[in-house]
Amino acid sequence: MEYNTTWESPSNIALVKYWGKKNGGIQWPANASISFTLSHCKTSTQLTFFEGEPLEIEVLLDQKKALNFIPKITQFFERVASIYPFVLKGRYEIQTSNTFPHSSGIASSASGMSALALCICDIAKSKGLLKEDDFFRQASILARLGSGSASRSVYGPMAVWGKHQTYSGSDDDFAIAFTDIAPIFRGFCDTILLVHKGQKTVSSSVGHNLINNHPFSANRFDQATEHMSDMQHILQAGDLVSFVSLVEREALTLHSLMMSSDPYFILMKPNTLKIIEAIWEKRQKDGVLWCFTLDAGANVHFLYPQTDKAEAILFVETTLKQYCENGAFIHDQVGLGPQKV
Repeated sequence: MEYNTTWESPSNIALVKYWGKKNGGIQWPANASISFTLSHCKTSTQLTFFEGEPLEIEVLLDQKKALNFIPKITQFFERVASIYPFVLKGRYEIQTSNTFPHSSGIASSASGMSALALCICDIAKSKGLLKEDDFFRQASILARLGSGSASRSVYGPMAVWGKHQTYSGSDDDFAIAFTDIAPIFRGFCDTILLVHKGQKTVSSSVGHNLINNHPFSANRFDQATEHMSDMQHILQAGDLVSFVSLVEREALTLHSLMMSSDPYFILMKPNTLKIIEAIWEKRQKDGVLWCFTLDAGANVHFLYPQTDKAEAILFVETTLKQYCENGAFIHDQVGLGPQKV
């Protein structure tokens, strides 16, 4: 039996960060997180599954063989097999592409693994193993088995992953959509400033493991729990002033944890700091409520309201672009989630 399916799934950018894993489950977060779902930064994955043949995986990234993807995808299928045993009983042809640089801190694992999970769920639904009502929750569960942050990419405009007392229905096993937000945040813009388009020197998986023996881990988890509650009120009220403060504090906390771990490491580049300082200077000078956040990488997510888009884009062109590798950046905004192609 042959199955064919194609999904596009977006990346996401966490506002309250997930950093560290909890014991007791596969990819359980040490603290809850909440993210914006992006629109243009996405992965498109076409999957062809020949059921009944020996397990074999062929992956093409941008039409070129990607042998380095196979071990992670194999591990993913082995984990998924506890839910859907059929995944280990067939041959796969996977063609995938990103609209943004891979492994540079724009959560390519989130979009890539969520797209793959959606394809597997599509097959499960075709086989009568999955009901339509459960489709996206199950896709989130599967995506989590490949990449924790991927669990959030199956929902838009925002998603919460990790059990938290103030978010009804939140869970460590899967993400939930978060839609109780003020209008100003629904069309929020994110220009990703590509300071470094190459692969990161330290992977997120390695970074997550270093939190286990981190001297500040307990305080960090308490802070994240408090920030999740604060962020809920901020998003509901449309409180931009508090939003700017909390989002930037979260970004800097994430990187301070990296710099104070054992072994320690730095993913920011000199131009990362120059962009941050330029945004601060602009905010102080002109009173704009624009801010930044960072994922686990050197690139900067420059966040601003849709109403300020024209002025913010001009700021990118005249001031921030010079700090990007080859002047590269991506204009994006909050999106609605994945799409079947």
